[in-house]
Amino acid sequence: MADEAKAKGNAAFSAGNFTHAVMHFTKAIKLSPTNYVLYSNRSAAFASLNNFSEALSDAQKTVELKPEWSKGYSRLGAAHMGLHNYEDALSAYKKGLEIDPSNEALKSGLSDAERASFRASMPRTGPGASPFDDAFGPEMWVRLASDPNTRGFLQQPDFVKMMQDLQKNPNNLNLYLKDQRVMEALGPLLNLKFQTRSPEENAKMQSDADSASSTAGGSTEWKRPKPEPVPEPETVPMEIQEEKQKKEIKALAQKEKDNGNAAYKKKDFETAIQHYSKAIDLDDEDISFLTNRAAVYLETGKYADCIKDCDKAVERGRELRSDFKIIARALTRKGTALLKMSKTSKDFDIAIETFQKSLTEHRNPDTLMKLNDAEKAKKELEQQEYFDPQIADEEREKGNQFFKEQKYPDAVRHYTEAIKRNPKDPKSYSNRAACYTKLGAMPEGLKDAEKCIELDPTFSKGYTRKGAIQFFMKEYQKALETYQEGLKHDPRNQELLDGIKRCVEQINKGSRGDLTPEELKERQAKGMQDPEIQNILTDPVMRQVLVDLQENPKASQEHMKNPLVMDKIQKLINAGIVQVK
Repeated sequence: MADEAKAKGNAAFSAGNFTHAVMHFTKAIKLSPTNYVLYSNRSAAFASLNNFSEALSDAQKTVELKPEWSKGYSRLGAAHMGLHNYEDALSAYKKGLEIDPSNEALKSGLSDAERASFRASMPRTGPGASPFDDAFGPEMWVRLASDPNTRGFLQQPDFVKMMQDLQKNPNNLNLYLKDQRVMEALGPLLNLKFQTRSPEENAKMQSDADSASSTAGGSTEWKRPKPEPVPEPETVPMEIQEEKQKKEIKALAQKEKDNGNAAYKKKDFETAIQHYSKAIDLDDEDISFLTNRAAVYLETGKYADCIKDCDKAVERGRELRSDFKIIARALTRKGTALLKMSKTSKDFDIAIETFQKSLTEHRNPDTLMKLNDAEKAKKELEQQEYFDPQIADEEREKGNQFFKEQKYPDAVRHYTEAIKRNPKDPKSYSNRAACYTKLGAMPEGLKDAEKCIELDPTFSKGYTRKGAIQFFMKEYQKALETYQEGLKHDPRNQELLDGIKRCVEQINKGSRGDLTPEELKERQAKGMQDPEIQNILTDPVMRQVLVDLQENPKASQEHMKNPLVMDKIQKLINAGIVQVK
């Protein structure tokens, strides 16, 4: 909104509506009270209204906010000149030239101030005095810029050159009286009005829209080229060269950036910082200089400096409405620096938040990966900070007590806390698997039993828990295999042996045909859901084997000699798919 108000102010200034320009610049200042350019622009508008006291106040604020900006001293000098404070004007122009010795506007202002100071010290009577000294004095440019009939002349280099000559030597006026522009300029300079065209010419000019708007109020009718809007209003004609100077400064800043990039590639980080810093001083409207310097600070471990540059880049970038990708880059670099500085899991929060902000500006895959890594690292660090084997043992004992009292949900809660405190302890997983079994939550119990075996393959309880759950799920063949695997680590474990016995009984019950039709149908349905059974049934070789078992006894006997075929047939029998009579 501040930029919008500033743009309206610039447009009003270019149109010669200085009162509206002051109003818009004032609104912009309220929205952005630290923007020195706004004070500079309003100072120019006040000066155009001959309100030099307010112009001086704004010029002083401009210099206070940006003491290294040469234009602020140009504004300050112009305000002092309007107030006839010639010594103060001299001081302001000289300070500006110390910052920017090649600034033509400051040089011209200094020259004007010197002449005005000299004239002020000389008597105004005598043969050496000229009635046009005041007309071509230091306020000349302000008067010409303020008058709508002469403002457009300031865009014409030949007119500017003539007026500069008259300012140096008013006695040369006779040389330029044939130029109607000079004659018309004498009106505002001498507070007079001249008729430089015939009534017929005036009538013709009145029909022109541009002339009609520029001659309102009965002023002279000279047709002027329409002035082009400028981004920053100026009060002296020499400042029309400022755009060129600005481009030259930007080119110098870019060169410093290129030198910084070259030094960075060579890992000469100190030199890179020096070049980037010079670029920043020359041009504060390109935030890539800040993000590049932030990258060097990040590389050298100066994380606080990196964050400071990134914050400045984001703030300035929003003021300038810079490319959102560059703002996102600054936020990503800040997040990376914050990540490097993180020592606790809570420290990761602000880094994660910064990465998320960056992604709202531009969804960069590299930033997304950094965010995911940060969230993963935070979770791991939280687990490390929460790790406490002693508290884990205490929680597990509390869970055991609730298990004995058959308060299984409470037992699950304490076993879960024990796992959080020590996620590498297989006993807590085993105990929680037993709780889930009691609660009928078989999938959860099976998952805990498998985790228990993963953590300690020699822990027998893991196999008994898993086998029991598989048995309750009527997956007898799988349960049998689990118990057998457990016996490899603990051959004399009675629970594992009893489990095998129960599984064999159930499997044999099916193979003998002792199952009721309902039980057989249920077992077959469960078997058909087993991927291994599905693979066996879709295997062309096994399909032929099954056909031979029914139609070709001799061929089937040969098949039975193959251990792999026999093993698959046994699995089909156990699943109730094949029945032996």
